[in-house]
Amino acid sequence: MSGYNIIWAFLGVAAACALAYFLTPKGNDQTVIRTVVIMSLICCYLMWAITYLAQLHPLIFPKKVGLRPPHHQ
Repeated sequence: MSGYNIIWAFLGVAAACALAYFLTPKGNDQTVIRTVVIMSLICCYLMWAITYLAQLHPLIFPKKVGLRPPHHQ
């Protein structure tokens, strides 16, 4: 796991957004199609990046509060 994956994925999403912008078919709904495709790509990237970054620095020892003491036999 490396932080550079975030940058590479961002560049890939930026390239995909540029392709979506220029390859959208002409018509009455061109702006709507561009907006939906680009916003979908950006939202998916952000969700992935947040999840990925959260795994880079996880909680190692979370505090457990309010648990019963261990049962000894």
